[in-house]
Amino acid sequence: MSAVATPVDLHEGLVRRKVPRAIRRRRMLLFVAHHSIAIAVALMFLLPFVFIFLTSLMTNEQSLSARLWPNPIQWSNYVEIFRVAPLPRWIANTMMYCVLATLGLVLSSVPVAYALARLRWRGRQVAFLIVLATMMLPQQVTVVPLYVMWSKLHLVGTLWPVILVTWFGDAFSIFLLRQFFLTIPQDYIDAARVDGCGEFRILTTVVVRLAKPAIAAVTLFSVLYCFNDYFLPLLYVGPGDQTSWPVSIGLSQFRNLHQVQWNLTMAATLLVMLPVIVIFFLAQKVFVEGITLTGVKG
Repeated sequence: MSAVATPVDLHEGLVRRKVPRAIRRRRMLLFVAHHSIAIAVALMFLLPFVFIFLTSLMTNEQSLSARLWPNPIQWSNYVEIFRVAPLPRWIANTMMYCVLATLGLVLSSVPVAYALARLRWRGRQVAFLIVLATMMLPQQVTVVPLYVMWSKLHLVGTLWPVILVTWFGDAFSIFLLRQFFLTIPQDYIDAARVDGCGEFRILTTVVVRLAKPAIAAVTLFSVLYCFNDYFLPLLYVGPGDQTSWPVSIGLSQFRNLHQVQWNLTMAATLLVMLPVIVIFFLAQKVFVEGITLTGVKG
């Protein structure tokens, strides 16, 4: 009779050895030494946020003193700012501005970028140079005729002038999307044309699906710009009507009205910064990918 060999588990009986404390300490010191510059720079960027957070938990007297640690901790400051200022209304105005402006920016910039990148027509390069030239014009150059136009349309006093202008495209977004569209293989577009797809269907079913990283980067750029925009909303909305203020104007006016109460000012600042920080960290991977891929080919 032949004996049947039973499989032997080579990992049976093996015990994972615990790394000695001296080796772990040495690895940690080497990691800190290799990344010392990055750690120092990160601490430099984090210290202001720590200062803002600690100041937001202080009393009014403590915020005016040289103390760095709040004692006692005043969590009620975050409730107080909602009582003294219409912060939810400002945030709602900013969200409306960000959503509508970003939607219009993407819907208007994607077709223009596709036409400049993939369609062959006379004067394409001249049109692209004109688009690039508009990036060199500061807002102050065109603000007077635009203000007169929106005033005649009776839209001054609202956020609609800063929202509607984004529905006509943005030079930087068009340039960024065009650079990404040039990296898409031409074989995909030719195969779609052979299948009988028109240019609009090619754009929506092929190009847009492949350009998700670039569109995400443009979207994030637009959201951050709208969230931090101060000059144009202040120009069109003005300092009179608080119900139409975005959070950028509201925070500035809140600081002017409560400039002595630094604890409330820091609490409002932290609440305003928090959504932007969360959005950036959630979309960081897509943002970096979109920025990297748009520079592959030009």
